[in-house]
Amino acid sequence: MNKKLYIGNLPYSTTSEQLKELFSEAGTVEDAVVITDRQSGRSKGFGFVEMSTEKAAAKAVETMDGHEIEGRAFKVAEARPPREE
Repeated sequence: MNKKLYIGNLPYSTTSEQLKELFSEAGTVEDAVVITDRQSGRSKGFGFVEMSTEKAAAKAVETMDGHEIEGRAFKVAEARPPREE
């Protein structure tokens, strides 16, 4: 399993720091980022978390997928590599 995870359906108010804090319950978080719109700076409702080990990433998927914040159950899955254009 990849150590980088995709987190979808996030509340628009979620910050990268909150995401990092939340996923630290599953293990050591190397990096956490909420993706924002370049022009407005507002959240796009998804982000990425990189865990320190594959074991921590697997635990995060298992325990955090479907977790609810502000009434929104978010989706946690292994991140896919970026598309080539």
